[in-house]
Amino acid sequence: MVVGFDFCFSFPAWFVRDEHESANAPAFWQRVVEGGHAERWLTHGEDKRFWGKPHKRPAEFSGANLHRMLRATDIDHKIIAHIPEAERQALVKGITPKSVFQIGGSGSVGTASLRGFPTLLRLREAGFRIWPYDKPKLSGKNPRPLIVEMYTRLNTGAVHKSNAAARAAYLLRKRREDPAYAALSRTVLAKARAGEDAFDALISTMVMAERRETFATLPKPRDPLHKIEGWTWAP
Repeated sequence: MVVGFDFCFSFPAWFVRDEHESANAPAFWQRVVEGGHAERWLTHGEDKRFWGKPHKRPAEFSGANLHRMLRATDIDHKIIAHIPEAERQALVKGITPKSVFQIGGSGSVGTASLRGFPTLLRLREAGFRIWPYDKPKLSGKNPRPLIVEMYTRLNTGAVHKSNAAARAAYLLRKRREDPAYAALSRTVLAKARAGEDAFDALISTMVMAERRETFATLPKPRDPLHKIEGWTWAP
């Protein structure tokens, strides 16, 4: 079994390693949970660098320092924006990863991340492996289920997901083009048409299923800080 969660599994290395003295992301999750930091950060009380509506992005993460609020994997997904405009419109429309420090406003991912850390800890303790901190072990003796971080927009591509008609048109096109979608029940498709979260879940599941053979041999990310910052699985 492979599970994909749509939130960031860590923070930039300077925050995890230097400020919270954690050698890797799992150690950071433990420190956040034991210290009760998450809810204090989410109320904009303990650390003012956590921002979002109605709080504006702090100067520390603006201008030339914008990169400090992003992990290497977030920047990696933003770099593709340098593709010529004609190509970019088709490939990366709407793909703009947010900072895990953003806890309010459109596209904010910080809240789900901070509240997701305890779940990651519990699942890891129960035997799940979490990539890229753990090597996949999906087969052989004593196989273990695997968890990956994902960004659902990379799976859906360019589509106005909040619009019901756009979701319906997307799924109709997929049913016509892809036998895997044509085999789905009307009930499943109706749920995906009904809401953005269900739509994201279905599309991501289909993308993962199509690439299921690759999960057993996921490589180490090329960034040397991946054990600290994590890495987003992308198709």
